[in-house]
Formats: sequence, structure tokens, C-alpha cells
Amino acid sequence: MPTGAIFKFHNDLDTDQIIGSQYLLLPDLEEMKVHTFESLDPDFPKKVKAGDYVVGGENFGCGSSREQAPGVLKALGVEAVIAKSFARIFFRNAINIGLPVIVCKELPDEVNTGDVMELSLSEGIVKAKGKEYSCTKLPEYMQNILNQGGLIASLNKEEQVWE
Repeated sequence: MPTGAIFKFHNDLDTDQIIGSQYLLLPDLEEMKVHTFESLDPDFPKKVKAGDYVVGGENFGCGSSREQAPGVLKALGVEAVIAKSFARIFFRNAINIGLPVIVCKELPDEVNTGDVMELSLSEGIVKAKGKEYSCTKLPEYMQNILNQGGLIASLNKEEQVWE
């Protein structure tokens, strides 16, 4: 199970707080990612390491339908986003680009930024602070999409099988 540090955020975190609209004109995610969570924690892009986790409350990723929001998190190496609930469009955009998004009702209330956790996507289990939490186990087809790097990569692999 991958182990990483937790970066915890609040309920109703919207996509503008993940990546401000003024940065959407930058040419790519590499340039955008340095502005991730700029209004909440300007040092987030310097502190987060590949394999770390973002934890949020209810309605994570609400607001505008922009794929750049999960995109900058993935570009920074965030292993997964765990929240009490997700805005539907953020959830779909994250899966489509290959960023795991996991619903876990209890975890956000019991952890803090800097805590360490482990996640098993296949088992639907999170371990943190000496406890084990059950989370939504993604259906096999979603796990396959994530394992192949997102929806487009998954569809490209399926297309190759049929050729």
C-alpha cells in the first residue's frame, strides 16, 4: 500500500481554490501546477511530494467544470484525493485523467495535515493514525481506467486489442 503525507482541506472546496481561473491560460499543467491551492496554501506545490494525499470534506471539487483542477494535483504527484463526498464533475474528470478519488466518510474528521496514511484501492481500505477506515472500493472498470493512466489511455489500449 502506498504511504504518503496528508494535506487536509475544508468542505466545499471549489475548483477555483484548487487552480485559480487566471492561470488557465498558461500553456500546460507543468506551468499551472505551481499555482495549486495558491489562495489557501501558497507553499503547497513546494511541500507536496509524489505519493502524498489530499483529504477534503464534503463536496470536494465543486464549482466550475475544469479538468485542470484534478490535472494539477496529478501533475504534482498526488497519489489520490480522499473526501467525504465529491462534486460529480470533479469526480468524473479525475477518473478520466487517472487520478484516484475515494469517498471515505470518517477519515477527514480524524486526520490532519502532516499525518501519514496508506491506501489500498483494490481493498477499499485507508490506514492512518493506527486505525483502518473503509472507503468506497472503486468498481473494477474504474480501477482499470486508473491503472492504465486515465480514460483516453484506457480507450487507446482497447482500440489496439481490436486491431
